[in-house]
This record gives sequence, C-alpha cells and structure tokens, in this order.
Amino acid sequence: MYKTKQSDFKVALFDLDGTLIDTEPQYSVFWNEMQRRFYPDVPNFANRIKGTTLTDILDRYFKDEPLRHEMEERVSQWEERMRYDFFPGAKDFVKHIREQGVKCAVVTSSNDDKMRSVRSYNPDFDQLFDRVLTAEMFPKSKPDPSCFLLGAQVFDETINHCVVFEDAINGLKAGQNSGMLTVGLITTNPEETVRQYSDVAVHSFKELDYMKVSDYLDRKNRGAL
Repeated sequence: MYKTKQSDFKVALFDLDGTLIDTEPQYSVFWNEMQRRFYPDVPNFANRIKGTTLTDILDRYFKDEPLRHEMEERVSQWEERMRYDFFPGAKDFVKHIREQGVKCAVVTSSNDDKMRSVRSYNPDFDQLFDRVLTAEMFPKSKPDPSCFLLGAQVFDETINHCVVFEDAINGLKAGQNSGMLTVGLITTNPEETVRQYSDVAVHSFKELDYMKVSDYLDRKNRGAL
C-alpha cells in the first residue's frame, strides 16, 4: 500500500529504454550485430552507446553519408518491429506519484520517429506523462545534463525539486551532472556499476513509492545521502 506525505518532490524525469520499458535486450541484439559488421575490434560497443542519441551514434561511428543513411534505415526498421512493454510496476509508480501532484516527464534519447512506434504499441502512453522530451529538443546527448535541466525548466522547478530515474551509464552520469537526485534502475547494468553512478539504486519501481523518494530527496538536499 502506497503511503504519502508532503515533500519537495515535485518533478519526476524518466529515461525510457531500460528504465520504463524493457527494450535494451532488443537493442543489444541489433547493436551487437552492427558491431560484428562494422566495429569488430571495439569492445562493448552496445554498452558504449546506450543512453546516447542516434545522431550522436551516427556522428561518432557512421560518418560516411551513404552508411549513415543505411544505418538510419536499419534502426528505423528495427524499431518498428520491437516490443515496447513497460517493466512491472513502472506504470503503477507513475500513476501513484502523479496522484500526489508530481509532474512526470519522459526524457529520452529516442527521436520522434521512435516515439511514434512506442505510442502505437502503448495507446495510453501520453495519458501517463505531462511531457515527453525527445532527442530533437536538447543540444547535446547524455551524459551532458541539458536534457534533464530542460525537464526542470519546462515545469519551472529548481533541481532540488526534481528526481531523475535512469538505467544507462551515460544517463546516470547526466543525472548526476545535473545535480538532481538520481535513482538508478538495476535493469541493464551490474548493480555495482549502477550504484557507482547514482544516489539510490533499485531493481524495480516496485521498491519505490512517493514517500520513499521524498525521503531520499530530502536527504540529498540536506547533504545527508
């Protein structure tokens, strides 16, 4: 049973893939194949690029224009066939904190084309969130904190009222770089890695409620976390 209380917890900023929806294994299959074809000598290629925008990936690894176009097509076709299932407990947690007045935004490195596939798979997606911020809206990719700072800005809140929920190393770094309380989801990376780059680490949203996050935020703001 969820418990509630008044707190400074005003804004929740959620990463999408690997945090709210269980897609990272599907992306790993795709990017492992791309590694085999194009970068066989680059270790952990799929993990290196997790949490970054497609534009950033293409700019770094697929600069040649014909290859860039080919990769855009490959990614688009793959994403059209993917499943976009929410992790157990994720929807319930979002609904619960919104009932307490918390504004909720998705802050994702995904682009608008990908989000059309997500919305098609989850018709109720936009009813769950107050805002959806995509790669087209921020100037730099994670681990730069600009995406999460924009999340605070659109709700006219300061960083000490905001909480980031992330799973990828680049996203966790972006959360920490923003100065916001960063909650790491142990879904796609080893627990010790997630704990290294987050203020709090959990295996599932089932471990959280409004009061717990409020307490973490209070301790963060007092320098006691």
